Amino acid sequence: PAKKQKFIFVTGGVVSSLGKGIASASIGALLEARGLSVTFQKLDPYLNVDPGTMSPFQHGEVFVTDDGAETDLDLGHYERYITTRMTRSNNFTTGQIYDSVIRKERRGEYLGKTVQVIPHVTNEIQDYIRRGAGMGAAQEMDVAIVEIGGTVGDIESLPFLEAVRQMSLKMGPTNAAFVHLTLVPWIPAAGELKTKPTQHSVQKLREIGIIPDFLLCRAEKPLGKSVKDKLALFCNVDLNNVIDLVDVPTSVYEVPQVLMRQGMDELLANRLRLPKRACDMHDWDLMVGHIKKPKDTVRIALVGKYIDHQDAYKSVTESIDHAAYAHLLKAEIVRLESESLEGDDWRKQLDGIDGILVPGGFGKRGFEGKLRAIRLARETGIPYLGLCLGMQAATIEFARNVLGLERANSTEMDEKTPHPVIVPMDSQKDLIAASNLGGTMRLGAYICTLPKRTSRATKLYGGAESVSERHRHRYEFNNAYRAQFEAAGLVFSGLYMPDPSKPEQSLVEIIELKEHPFFVATQAHPEFKSSPVKPHPLFRGFLGAAYKRKRGDAAGAKTEVSLSPVG
Repeated sequence: PAKKQKFIFVTGGVVSSLGKGIASASIGALLEARGLSVTFQKLDPYLNVDPGTMSPFQHGEVFVTDDGAETDLDLGHYERYITTRMTRSNNFTTGQIYDSVIRKERRGEYLGKTVQVIPHVTNEIQDYIRRGAGMGAAQEMDVAIVEIGGTVGDIESLPFLEAVRQMSLKMGPTNAAFVHLTLVPWIPAAGELKTKPTQHSVQKLREIGIIPDFLLCRAEKPLGKSVKDKLALFCNVDLNNVIDLVDVPTSVYEVPQVLMRQGMDELLANRLRLPKRACDMHDWDLMVGHIKKPKDTVRIALVGKYIDHQDAYKSVTESIDHAAYAHLLKAEIVRLESESLEGDDWRKQLDGIDGILVPGGFGKRGFEGKLRAIRLARETGIPYLGLCLGMQAATIEFARNVLGLERANSTEMDEKTPHPVIVPMDSQKDLIAASNLGGTMRLGAYICTLPKRTSRATKLYGGAESVSERHRHRYEFNNAYRAQFEAAGLVFSGLYMPDPSKPEQSLVEIIELKEHPFFVATQAHPEFKSSPVKPHPLFRGFLGAAYKRKRGDAAGAKTEVSLSPVG
């Protein structure tokens, strides 16, 4: 008989931001370590079609998949913890569901029926879940983990909860399991952990018709037997299935180990009648061992616009950490608001920095501060890595301060610049004019050719002739300036060449400075393809160069350089 795909539905209770994404990803890592194929879905209860037009201050970063979907940042967690790559079908929103239902109603597909939340919206949700999980596909996954965004009790997530309740009923008890992530708060005045919020959260779930099979309990302190007994009794959950998720001391990459020590993988396997297999976490355990025992620290300045939001550059900061682990280092990430580098004391903020990274972004606020940081890196030999806007900014800084092109800029920042070094892509000009912004950028994976065999980029990528990287941008380097830049020493070491016979139509993907210890910038977003067990080569090279600089400084090899005024 054909194998039956299993589903794990993950819900959250009491408060938001408990880490459902990390918990779901950790469960996936354990199941994959048991030799099972795993995929994920994130169901977001907001009405936006996708997070692409949402402010990073509101939502954190937008994660981009190979097939060009702008998705929730939790898909980044999934890809960092397991090997399955996510696609646009692995994340959907209430906005997409209602858009689909209304389109069907307009086409008359409901045959004149009154369109309602139940059954039409809930049926649509179930169809999306089945498609995203690849049900019935030739390469159907063993397990699909479905994370439901929001907090139980929110009105927005009710249709999702009702839909998965119906799904679980149809699939049967051995094919679906419910995992509820909840908070067990520590009350200092009472000196104890309180179970009442979790009891109320589970009560809300049971009103909907969902009885959780597992409780993952987030807490500041270990639960202890009495607290576990109480939760099991009042939440109607088997005592062994009350899992203690006390805060981990060093890194979120310890969470799979915490779950494994409590037998979560075995409990899930028994609940879902999964094959009996050992859980091989050798590579993961080795990586966590590196995290816990770094040999040194390296200081990396992250110069961005959305520094105040912890998750705005989530994949970037994670990729820095991954590369640090590979060098047995701990990365101290110094978050610098780029606007603050436009003041008189800007130089002081970059004292003692071993590497500078400018990530992607939009808009001109703080842009001049980024240019100052880049110039400092270029002129003093501080290792520099630029991502997307960080590459565009590096070319603008070079144009102003090396080529002497006064007021050189991107037309995004200054439409009247006399030297438009960065311009809209041809495919984007009409979209920008019409303010058609949602899901219309150059998105997803594109092939970058590495034509220069001796370039740093080619060496970092292990001698590859081409690589695939993900993109999210509207603007590109203006090829009219390419010869001028090359004559001054800037190396264009990566190109997108849709037609190799017409090199003048190629897009600049990677730039570097040959005589610099490490100055590399890419139009792509390599941070979307890094994982803790396989750090991205550009980040790995950057962290290695930063540590090399630090060791040189420690040995007294630091050179004092006075900067001329920044253009």
